[in-house]
Amino acid sequence: MFKQITIDIISKETKIPKEKVLHLLEVPPSPELGDYSFPCFTLANPKNYDDMWKNVEKDFFTKKNPVEIASHLKDKIKNKLPKEIEKIETKGPYLNFFINKQILAKEIIKINDNFGKQKQNQKILLEHTSVNPNASPHLGRTRNSIIGDSIYRILTFLGNKVERHYYVNDVSKQIAMLALVFKPSDKFENLLKKYVEISKKIEDNPELEKKVFGLLNKFEHKDKTTTQLFKKIVDTAVKGQKQLFKKAGIEFDYFDYESKYLEESRHILEELKKTGKTFEDEDGRLILDLKDTSLIKKMKSPVLVLTRSDKTGLYITRDLAYTIEKCKKGKNIIVLGEDQKLYFEQLCEALKIINKPCPDVVHYSFVLLKDIGKMSTRKGELVLLEDFLSAAEEKAKQEIKKRKTQGDARKVAISAVKYSMLKNENNKNMTFDLEESLKFEGNTGPYLQYTYARASSILRKAKKSTSSVKIPKQLSEKEKELITELSKFPETVTNTAKTMSPHLIANYAYGIAKTFNEFYQNNKVIGNKEEAFRLKLIQSFRIVLKSSLYLLGIDVLEQM
Repeated sequence: MFKQITIDIISKETKIPKEKVLHLLEVPPSPELGDYSFPCFTLANPKNYDDMWKNVEKDFFTKKNPVEIASHLKDKIKNKLPKEIEKIETKGPYLNFFINKQILAKEIIKINDNFGKQKQNQKILLEHTSVNPNASPHLGRTRNSIIGDSIYRILTFLGNKVERHYYVNDVSKQIAMLALVFKPSDKFENLLKKYVEISKKIEDNPELEKKVFGLLNKFEHKDKTTTQLFKKIVDTAVKGQKQLFKKAGIEFDYFDYESKYLEESRHILEELKKTGKTFEDEDGRLILDLKDTSLIKKMKSPVLVLTRSDKTGLYITRDLAYTIEKCKKGKNIIVLGEDQKLYFEQLCEALKIINKPCPDVVHYSFVLLKDIGKMSTRKGELVLLEDFLSAAEEKAKQEIKKRKTQGDARKVAISAVKYSMLKNENNKNMTFDLEESLKFEGNTGPYLQYTYARASSILRKAKKSTSSVKIPKQLSEKEKELITELSKFPETVTNTAKTMSPHLIANYAYGIAKTFNEFYQNNKVIGNKEEAFRLKLIQSFRIVLKSSLYLLGIDVLEQM
C-alpha cells in the first residue's frame, strides 16, 4: 500500500507512467536514507523519452543535471504529501521518501494469517523431482524436490490452483538395466545396489547393452512378460520414493507414467515428419534438423535424435507428447537440473517446429558434498537422502541435548537441509556442510525455528491483554526497523513467484529474524509501559515468520 502511494505521488507530479515509476523505484541501502528512493538519472537523459513520456516536463528535466532534478521534484511534492508519507529528502540525484511509521504500525499490528495472500486463481501444472525409478534419491537431486515444493507453496499461497506432477520414466534404459538383475523379492532398499552392480557389468561387457535395448523394444511392443517385469520394478521404486519424500514434507498430486505416451509419441513423430525437417541417418535413426534454430551456435551438430535404429522412440518423443498434454491444461512449469539446459532447449525448438507452446523452466545447479563433490547414481558415489536425513536427525538430537533445550529433532534436521538449499540462488552450485546447516546461530533453518520459538515463549509469559492497543507516540529505532521489514512480506512473496526464486523468501526470513532479535535485545517487552504494543508486534512477527517458513517447507516449533 505505502509503495503504491509513493508511486502515485511521483507519477502525478512527473507525468511518468506508474509502471515506469515502479520499475525505477529503489529501496535505499540503509533506513537513514528513507524507505523508497527515486533516482533522477533517467529524467536527465532526453534519449529516455518516448511516446509514453509525452506529458513529462521535458523542457525542465532535459536542461538540468540529476541533482537539480531531484531538488526540483522535492519542491513540487513537499507540500502535497499524503499523511502516509512523513517527509521527503534529497541525497544527490535521489529523491528519498520516508513512510509515516505511526500509520504503518497500525497496519502491521492488524496482521493475520491471510497477510500477503492473493487470489490469482490461475491453473498451473508444476512438474518437479521426476527421479529415475531405479533407486532411492540422492541428496543432490533432492534440491529439485525442495525447490519445486517451495514454488508450489508460494504459488498456492497466492491463490493459484496448482497441481504437483511427477513424471515417472518407466520406459527408461535404467529400468531395462535393472530388469536384467531384478528379482520379485527385491525391496526398494536393494535397488541402488542392484543398479550399481549391473552398471559395472555392462561397463565390463558392452554386449550386455544389446539385451537392454532388446528389453526396451519388447516393452514398446507390449510384450506381456517384459511389461509386467518393468511394472514391478517401477512400482517398487515409486512407492519407496513417495514414502521417503512424504517424510520430508514433499507430496505429489499426480504420477504421470512415460509409457502412457508411447502411442501419442508416434503421432508426434508423424507430425514432425510432415514439417520436412526430419531425415534418417546412416544408422537408420530418425533425426530432427535444428540448423535453422537458435541452437546452431550451441551444438556442433544441430540435430536431435528421435528414434533408435530399430525405430523405437527415445525419451524425447514421449516427453514431447507429455508436455503438449500438460500445456493444454494450464500454465506449465518444470524444475530441471542445469545439466538439462540443452535438452530443454531442444525440446522447445521441437515444439516450436510443430507450433506448440513450451513450458516455463526453473533450472538449478548441483549440490556438492565435502570429500565427494558431484554425486553419481551409476557409480554409487552419492549420499542418499534417507541416510543423510537420519544422520542430520541424530546430530540435531545431540545439539538439542548439548544446549539443554527442546525440539523435534526430525523437524530441525529437515529445516537444516531445506533451508541450506533454498537460501542459495537456484543457479548457483552449493557445497553442503551438515555441521554448519545445523547451527542454532547464523543463517540456518534451526536459527529461524529457534527465533520463532523465542517469540512464542515471550507471548506465553505475558499476562497483559493485547485486545486494545495504542501506537506509542515515539517509536524506538528497532521498532521502526521491525515494522518496516514486516511490511515487505507481501511484495517479497510476489517477487519470489515472478522469478521462481525461493532464496528471496529465505533471505527475507533470515532478515526479519535478525531484526526481531535486535528489537528484543534493545527493547524491554514484559513490564514495559509499551508492553501491549510490543506484544502485538511480536504476534505479527510470528505470523510473518511462520508464513515465510511454510513457503520454504519448514515447520515451526513452539518450544526449543
